[in-house]
Amino acid sequence: MNAFIPVLIVVALLSVLAVLFTGVIGMAKGGEFNRKYGNKLMRWRVALQGTAVLLTIAAAFLARG
Repeated sequence: MNAFIPVLIVVALLSVLAVLFTGVIGMAKGGEFNRKYGNKLMRWRVALQGTAVLLTIAAAFLARG
């Protein structure tokens, strides 16, 4: 179980990176894609960042005990 959490953290961080870059590129290009998905992508980014932070806290808590 302890080896599984770091994998989840990496997956969460890579997901944040992918959503962030998609949102930034969409904003830079503008147009219909940005109007339709810009706000949703940034909300997903915030949710994924929160997940990554919670997983990191969980890993630190489990490593301590």
